[in-house]
Amino acid sequence: MNDASRAQILKRLHAATQQQPVDTPEMADLPVELLTPPQKIETLKAHMEAVRTEVHVVAARDWTKLLKKILKKRDLKTLLYAPGTPVGSEVQKAWAEEPERLPELVSYKDNIENFKEQLFDIDAAVTSTVGGIAETGAVILWPDEKEPRLMSLVPPIHIAILQAAKIYTTFSEAIQAEDWAQKMPTNVVLISGPSKTADIELTLAFGVHGPKELIVLILKDE
Repeated sequence: MNDASRAQILKRLHAATQQQPVDTPEMADLPVELLTPPQKIETLKAHMEAVRTEVHVVAARDWTKLLKKILKKRDLKTLLYAPGTPVGSEVQKAWAEEPERLPELVSYKDNIENFKEQLFDIDAAVTSTVGGIAETGAVILWPDEKEPRLMSLVPPIHIAILQAAKIYTTFSEAIQAEDWAQKMPTNVVLISGPSKTADIELTLAFGVHGPKELIVLILKDE
């Protein structure tokens, strides 16, 4: 490239940078149909069941009774829970009242390096959630040191406890209502169903990268 060509190119680049920015109109927000609380429950339930999630709606005071029934039906040996959490405290109380025919409670109270061998022998885990999204059919997990991500990832069965009042119509509504901008964690997990993958022939396989079963208990206030 000779000097004249180089100068011409640089002149054009300089002229381009001096142009006034193009005004772009503001995009209107997408219309959102606000759902009533019963509609949020039914919409989330329908979406999650469509991808093989087992969903139960139960009175808040009775959820541990339903949990026991679900576990007895599957004849599981161990259940992982997080002591020191509201869900963990309710599980401990329920097992103390009626331990017969129930899986052994295993508390997550150690660091992963000391717990990982035992973790991979666990049959099921129960965790809390911080909300749900009706529009997409997903529960929101907020892993921390008490309930790490591995609790909902490693055991073959994951049981998620969701407050009906925490079901939002859209993801955007959940972010605003929970004020994520002020307390965004390092890891937020959205789960819509059990782990699944497909090969080149589109044959679905479940449990390859996570739990084979996802069970969601939606707790309704009286």
